Amino acid sequence: MKRRAAIGRMAGMVPALLAARYSHATALFENLPLGERVMKGPFQPSWESLKQYQVPGWYQDAKFGIWAHWGPQCQPEHGDWYGRGMYEEGSDHYNYHVQKYGHPSKFGFKDVINEWKAENWHPDELLSLYKKAGAQYFVALANHHDNFDNYNSKYHRWNAVNMGPKKDLMDGWAKAAKKHGLHFGVSVHAAHAWTWYETAQLADKKGPLAGVPYDGKITKASGKNTWWNGYDPQELYAQNHPLSANAKDSGSIHNQWAWGDGASVPSKDYCEKFFNRTIELIDRYEPDLVYFDDTVLPLWPVSDAGLRIAAHLYNSSIKRHGKLQAVLNGKILDEEQRKCMVWDIERGQSNRIEPFVWQTDTCIGSWHYDRRIYNEKRYKSAKTVVHTLADVVSKNGNLLLSVPLRGDGSLDAEELVVVEGVAAWMQQNSEVIFGTRPWKIYGEGPAIDTAAPLDGPGFNEGKGKPFGAEDIRFTTKADTLYAIALGTPADGKIRVKSLAAGSSHYPAEIAKVELLGRGPVNFERGNDALIVQLPDSLPNQEALCLKIR
Repeated sequence: MKRRAAIGRMAGMVPALLAARYSHATALFENLPLGERVMKGPFQPSWESLKQYQVPGWYQDAKFGIWAHWGPQCQPEHGDWYGRGMYEEGSDHYNYHVQKYGHPSKFGFKDVINEWKAENWHPDELLSLYKKAGAQYFVALANHHDNFDNYNSKYHRWNAVNMGPKKDLMDGWAKAAKKHGLHFGVSVHAAHAWTWYETAQLADKKGPLAGVPYDGKITKASGKNTWWNGYDPQELYAQNHPLSANAKDSGSIHNQWAWGDGASVPSKDYCEKFFNRTIELIDRYEPDLVYFDDTVLPLWPVSDAGLRIAAHLYNSSIKRHGKLQAVLNGKILDEEQRKCMVWDIERGQSNRIEPFVWQTDTCIGSWHYDRRIYNEKRYKSAKTVVHTLADVVSKNGNLLLSVPLRGDGSLDAEELVVVEGVAAWMQQNSEVIFGTRPWKIYGEGPAIDTAAPLDGPGFNEGKGKPFGAEDIRFTTKADTLYAIALGTPADGKIRVKSLAAGSSHYPAEIAKVELLGRGPVNFERGNDALIVQLPDSLPNQEALCLKIR
């Protein structure tokens, strides 16, 4: 889905560019070229105006969403960033592509799109399953860095209605979400196609086709007698521009994600087309949540397109609902920007209770479907998902979990086991998650001391000590405290040190302790800990939830 390494923040650059380029937001707005317009309302396309934002109650209560990070890059079933890696000579994706499809000078990513038919996609069945698993919102991928729109767009002909599945996927997802009572979200990643596809401009350095360019600069004129006759590949690849600095180094893009360090700067036309496509997406499918896979906002700080989209999303939400119900996710936000939108951490967690609601996004496997993970049984377990959820919620966060779909739109058997495992736990313990708020402290236990710091947009997942029975996470609801033990103690006793007699965190008397799924349990409040005796038969092994009054 995204960059595979830490991304530099370019500290100090954004404020300077802000002052230089966007001090006159109103003037910029009034002089836009023909196209979509920002809906009028209380929000203007400026950081100061966006600070009015308040996270809607539904999102604060929801805590858990499921994501279909699904598009044409899932068709090869070979993992994330396939559309870029297939143009990197000698890479895993390149070698697979040459063997399966042929050389990328002859069979490019545009041709992978034509292979994608989504023939076994049944959104109603999938969302029924996700609702059972406890998801309160569902997010569908609207487009990825591959620049292919999974919806009917009048601004972008490379879309799922015109080619590939020849279906309006966003429409199908949105209708299924509404039917099952889930808030609907979209994820938008296409702002980076400009640099992400630059590998498609290159050529092999060795072998029989050395020096023969890949198809990244091919034009509409070459389409005669092809399946894509009449379509311009440059509308998809957007590669009629000079390469970024160090573009032949495949890892350089990670340092250029915020459009610095020698990144090729997108043209105004490119930025405005992205703006128009995204406004069209918001207006047509009316999502409650928009996730951007960008540093701060898309195309920031080389364009104010992201600011305008944010203002439009908020104003249009107010017009539809009578109050602001929209959520906007952005990455690598400073303290002021976190007042304007919801901070998202990729494959990682904060190590404190955050003052503003935030979100972790992660995946049980690869962001784009990888058949090898299924074959090797390497998906995250339901237990890992539950532990992540409890940890995130205890710190004032939400978990957005991607469950990869195969190219045909179906789940594999191993993924189904994971989702059903989460569903079984949720059926007994959902009250410790939904509608809760953080306690005075988020938790206790040895894993806290080994927690890894965030790295760029996140990526600290799994780098600390694994959770165990001594690791406890807390949530609250009204006058009830929940303690979630992230493991089963060998001696059958849960010890909660933070609730010992005389605890400053909980000075009140504890009158009753229940184990969710079993009922009241015996307990003793000693000087060192609250000691809870577990019954012989436990409701589950993923995480044991105590309800304390």
